[in-house]
Amino acid sequence: MGNPLHLSLKIGPVVPLPVPKFMIEALEDVTVTHQAGQPSGFQMRFKIHSKSDLNTILLIAAGQNTSVGTPPLRALFTITLNGRARPIFDGVVSNVEVQPGEQGQPGMVTVTGDDLAKVMDLIDFSGLPYPAMPIAARVALIISKYAAFGMIPVPIPELFVDVPIPIDRIPAHQGTDLDYIRELARQVGYVFYIEPGEAPGTNIAYFGPEVKIGPAQRALNIDMDAFTNVENMSFSFDPTKGVLPVVLVQNPQTRVPIPIPIPNLNPLQPPLAALPTPIANLKVLKDTARMNPMQAISRGLAEAKTSQDSVTASGTLDVLRYGDILKARRLVGVRGAGVVYDGLYYVSRVTSKLKRGMFSQDFALTRNGLISITPKVPA
Repeated sequence: MGNPLHLSLKIGPVVPLPVPKFMIEALEDVTVTHQAGQPSGFQMRFKIHSKSDLNTILLIAAGQNTSVGTPPLRALFTITLNGRARPIFDGVVSNVEVQPGEQGQPGMVTVTGDDLAKVMDLIDFSGLPYPAMPIAARVALIISKYAAFGMIPVPIPELFVDVPIPIDRIPAHQGTDLDYIRELARQVGYVFYIEPGEAPGTNIAYFGPEVKIGPAQRALNIDMDAFTNVENMSFSFDPTKGVLPVVLVQNPQTRVPIPIPIPNLNPLQPPLAALPTPIANLKVLKDTARMNPMQAISRGLAEAKTSQDSVTASGTLDVLRYGDILKARRLVGVRGAGVVYDGLYYVSRVTSKLKRGMFSQDFALTRNGLISITPKVPA
C-alpha cells in the first residue's frame, strides 16, 4: 500500500516472519476488530488461481496449527501511517476457508483468527494449587508462561484484597488458563484482555478495572466542512439503561441476608456528561450471598459500571483524513454533533478495514449521560 499508508504482515509459529512478496501481492483486504468485553479477531482474504502455491501453503500451515504439541500459527499486522509504524493486531490463525474460482475468475482464500488469548485456551490445568497467593499474583504467574509470545503481564491488585489462608482454603486452578483468568476477573469486577504493545511483537496482558480516564484521542469531527473526518455517525439515548445493583451479604451467625445498594462511584470511570443516566430500576444480585463481603462489593461494582452507559454512538472513520489510528478502550472527543452529544466518549469497539489505498474504521462509542462536561476536546 502506497505512502502515507503501508501494511506489514508477518506469519509464523511463535515468532512470526515477514511473508514472501507473492503473498502480499495476493492479499485483497484485511479486517481487524478490537472490542471491549469481547474477544478480538482478524480476517484476511487472498486472491488465488488454480495453480497458486498460496492455497497449499495456507492449508498445510492450518493443519499443523491444530496438531497436538505444535505451536499455533501467529499473525502480526503492523501499519505504518505518516512514517510511524504501529502494530494493530497480534493473533493466531484459527480457520482457513477456500472458495475456488469459477468461469475463469480467481478464487479466494479467507484466513480468520483470534487474539493471543487463544493460546491460553489450549491446555486444561485444573487442580494446580495456588497457596496463599492473591488473585493478582496468580494472574502474573499464569501469563508469565506465555513470554515467548511477547506477553507482558499487567495485573492490578483488586480493591478489596482477599488473601486465602492455607489452613482455611487453597485456591486451585479450574479449566484452561484463559477460563480461570476470566473467572477471576468476573469475581472481582475486572476485565482481562490482550492488546499489541508499542513495539511490534510485544503484547500487554491487562488484568484490572476497566479504565475510562486518561488523555483523549484526536477528535471525531462531524459536519465541520474541511475539518470533517467522519463519513457517517449516529447517536442513541436509552433512559431505561440505569440500574442500581443491590448485593446480598449473609450474616454468618444469623444466616440473614443483608441488602447493600452499590452506587456507581468508581474513580476510574468518572462521569463524562453533566446529565447522568437516571436510575430506572434495581437489580438484586442474589448470587453474592455465598461470597464474603469484599467479593460481594467487587461484584456489585462490576455490575454498576456496565449499567450506566445510556448514550451510544456509531459511525465510520476515514483514517487518512483523520491522520491517526483510532484505538478501542480509550477516550475520544466528538465535535460538531451539538451541545447534547458533543464531548468525550469511551471507544467500546473499533473494526479496521484495509484495502489497497484505503483504510477505514467502523467504531462504537459509549457515554454515561448527556451534555458534555468538557468545554473543549483535543483536536
